[in-house]
Amino acid sequence: MHLAQNTQTRRSIAIVGAGQAGLLLGCGLLDQGYAVTMVTNRTAEDVWNGKVMSSQFIFDPALQIERDFRMNQWEKDCPATDGISFSIPMPDGSGNKAMHWHARLTAPGQSVDQRVKMPGWMKEFVARGGDLRFEDVGVEQLEALSREHELVLLAGGKGEIVNLLGRDESRSPIKQPMRQLALTYVTGMKRHDYYECVNFNLIPGVGEYFVFPALTTHGANGTQACDIMVFEGVPGGPMDCWGDVRSPEQHLAKSLEILKTFVPWEYERSRDCQLTDANGILAGRITPTVRNAVLTLPSGRKVFGMGDAVLVNDPITGQGSNNATKGAKHYYDAILARGDQAFDEAWMRQTFDALYNGYAEKVVRWTNSLLFPPPEHIVKLLGTAQQVPSIASRIANGFNDPRDYANFWFDPADTDRLIDTEMQKLAA
Repeated sequence: MHLAQNTQTRRSIAIVGAGQAGLLLGCGLLDQGYAVTMVTNRTAEDVWNGKVMSSQFIFDPALQIERDFRMNQWEKDCPATDGISFSIPMPDGSGNKAMHWHARLTAPGQSVDQRVKMPGWMKEFVARGGDLRFEDVGVEQLEALSREHELVLLAGGKGEIVNLLGRDESRSPIKQPMRQLALTYVTGMKRHDYYECVNFNLIPGVGEYFVFPALTTHGANGTQACDIMVFEGVPGGPMDCWGDVRSPEQHLAKSLEILKTFVPWEYERSRDCQLTDANGILAGRITPTVRNAVLTLPSGRKVFGMGDAVLVNDPITGQGSNNATKGAKHYYDAILARGDQAFDEAWMRQTFDALYNGYAEKVVRWTNSLLFPPPEHIVKLLGTAQQVPSIASRIANGFNDPRDYANFWFDPADTDRLIDTEMQKLAA
């Protein structure tokens, strides 16, 4: 269903940052008759020809928002991922699996390389009548934008400017990076003998490895299918090993070495892989952070944070682009509902708190929980999923809407209740 157009208003809004949240919101507001200015420091060519930025897997509820905003340009070309698989290796180093199951998602998810998506969305933004500007933004530029527009949104997730928002300590319990992260974009991976999955491997004491199909750049104008390897190493552990990597070739070799050592079943289907391109690699660390939603400029005018600028999750649950998408839709609804009223600080705080308390808090809590060794009741839950398909399905489809995990993930009594209920159904 296409969103109905409203041509009765011409309120002016500026968005700093041309990423998943900013471009989606900007294009949606243009369709509703708003005047939208977007400012970014990278051109479409810069993004297309640059390094990969994330793994950006998006599950169906967020994909539906893209469809509703007519922003699903690559859906027919992008490989579909139909399920979630979960494996834990035997602790004896034998290379066998101690645990393995897979379950279908209610609808497929997809990953489109941001180097493909963001240039395409920039073009769409301009085609819908948006004012796209390229410059670095600091406090001086924010002041100018706030003089020219009724609302300024800070959606850039990287760079010093987002740090001006300040960290919300009450919502950010983790104070340092919990994983050494690395991405490797490859072609030539062998397929599993079951449906396409986000293949998640938990290696106790070492970290996590997951991999899934995606659509990436190829040549000057086209795209190609690939697979994205995501490594999450416990700091100081054997997967925290990227510091000495100096070239794309070394990065690929290190990736395959990790697979061969810890998840040999993944190595067997990856051993002949090649990098998609020299820029198809990334390594770094992220501190999970919730920032304050409102920035007060020296003039006293307010800037409203959104997307990665205010919500930074570890990629371990693949929720970053989903949070950005759902957050953009939440802000879109709040802006339209505001009518002609001022976008004041109280409205900004109410809008963000509604998003955080109604959705994001549960995502943050679940994601943060996976950065620590699993408690006994979660080990029991994951093990039971091998024998009880309905539990595997419940866990897998929590990725679509992580709020469901609050019903069975955190409290051992809730976990036991779910296990007992589903096992009784299975036995009936």
